[in-house]
Amino acid sequence: MRDKILEKSNELFLNLGFKSVTMDEIASALGVSKKTIYKYYKNKTELVNGVTLSMFNTICHGIDGICELNLNPIDELFSIKRLVMENLKDEKSSPQYQLQKYYPKIYASLKQKQFHVMQDCVINNLKKGIESELYRNNIDLEFISRIYFNGMIGIKDKDLFPLKDYSMNSLMTYYLEYHLRGICTIKGIHQLENQLKLK
Repeated sequence: MRDKILEKSNELFLNLGFKSVTMDEIASALGVSKKTIYKYYKNKTELVNGVTLSMFNTICHGIDGICELNLNPIDELFSIKRLVMENLKDEKSSPQYQLQKYYPKIYASLKQKQFHVMQDCVINNLKKGIESELYRNNIDLEFISRIYFNGMIGIKDKDLFPLKDYSMNSLMTYYLEYHLRGICTIKGIHQLENQLKLK
């Protein structure tokens, strides 16, 4: 039952947002009483925490799977983008933004976890890119990985990038292109342009 609650809550939160979905709506969508949900989660905050952790672990597991495929680093970044979009349903309700606004403690904890996972992932990607001569060999790995993370968080700010003007999918594609054009060699740019044709 715990898994069913997580799955249904995740679906509702992604489609409608963390703020607007009530425990009554989750119970109704599951066809159970609210009491059943409270057996597993003592309140909505605990449920939101469970959902975000579950989603984080699912995405991390998917990213590990992509990294094991040993793709070239540019294709790897686009594959990760596609995985994230599939799992976050194009972020129609801007979940990260809502999390930050209404559940700041959960958001801060999640951001820290994301940073540690992304740091390792991005630095490995940068090293592979330098080795395969797709990225310039004079880039500062630590700086680029941090600015990359900061930009990924920044594009989810819906005051800066309103969802009516930008879909999360197109924002991520623009951001990946922006990031890669700054660090790619000529060989890397060709690879990037091939990838952009597949959009």
